[in-house]
Amino acid sequence: MPKPLGILLISGGHERAHYALMLATGAAALGREVTLFATNAGCRLLLADQPLLADPREAEVAARGVAGIATLLEAADDLGLHLLACEAGLRTEGLDSVPLRPSVTIAGIASFLAAIGDGQMATL
Repeated sequence: MPKPLGILLISGGHERAHYALMLATGAAALGREVTLFATNAGCRLLLADQPLLADPREAEVAARGVAGIATLLEAADDLGLHLLACEAGLRTEGLDSVPLRPSVTIAGIASFLAAIGDGQMATL
């Protein structure tokens, strides 16, 4: 059984958010248990009203035939990824009262670390 993969997203930019989802969905498609933990500006990826879809980079990615953030978020839900938004990160960014995607759980760093146990972790 492959070890769990934890992805820590601290950036709110399109490039890192997109790649975090590419890495997460790719690993999940290979049968790994994946937890994506977004904190600080990275929490923007998990908002219900997705601001990254308006990023000019999103249209460029789609025009080149690469799955964009909307497609990857849908795949993340279909693949059963654990999507965690950091409670402190939400507060830090003033997003603690902004609606999140239905599949997102608000948690702390201890929950993230417990979810990945002795698995691997990537930071973006």
